[in-house]
Amino acid sequence: MTGNLSFVTLIWNASIIVQAVMALLLVASIASWAIILRKRRVLNQAISGSDAFESSFWSGGDLTAIYREITTGGRPPTDMAGVFEAGFRAFRRLTAQSGLTAGQIVEGAQRAMRVAQMREMDRLEQSLATLATIGSTSPYVGLFGTVWGIMNSFTALGNVKSATLAMVAPGIAEALIATAMGLFAAIPAVIAYNRYADQVGRLEVRYNTFAEEFSTILQRHAHGAGDDTGDRS
Repeated sequence: MTGNLSFVTLIWNASIIVQAVMALLLVASIASWAIILRKRRVLNQAISGSDAFESSFWSGGDLTAIYREITTGGRPPTDMAGVFEAGFRAFRRLTAQSGLTAGQIVEGAQRAMRVAQMREMDRLEQSLATLATIGSTSPYVGLFGTVWGIMNSFTALGNVKSATLAMVAPGIAEALIATAMGLFAAIPAVIAYNRYADQVGRLEVRYNTFAEEFSTILQRHAHGAGDDTGDRS
């Protein structure tokens, strides 16, 4: 559009309410894309990290060696390695204590893995609710701006004797911009939320499966001590 119906002119001449709606949607869109990009990096790291850990774990290496490898990096392990680290650390600590049955030792390791998994899931799910909120509310916020702008346009027509399309077009156009901005903010947020929620769900299933399989391994070693914890045979 050109002239009086240029995009910038329409926004500049819009009412305060419509401008506030547009500004809010712009902020929501920027926040949405910031979350999308950050969450993409976090989930990709979690997936690749879990793939690498599973490959190392199921290659038949020594559990103690794997534990030492992931705990000497200077940072607390995350993703599946964090679940393993919490479980194996609890298993070694409980095994060194006297008076505990095999069931108590394994149960303690399972509790530690559940806590580590809950913390990891909380980290992965962080900001997903914000994406869902932006995706579900932005169209309605844009629609509010549209209704307000159209209402102002028709109210202004009541003060003139003869109405023309040229008189009402700018007000309707500026109102529709609010709807377009609402969709612009909502669509990427909804797509990203659905994709990321699916990835988080799949990671949770993988963590649960690993915790169960690792518990079975620990069960076989619960009656041993010391060196027995490092061998999976």
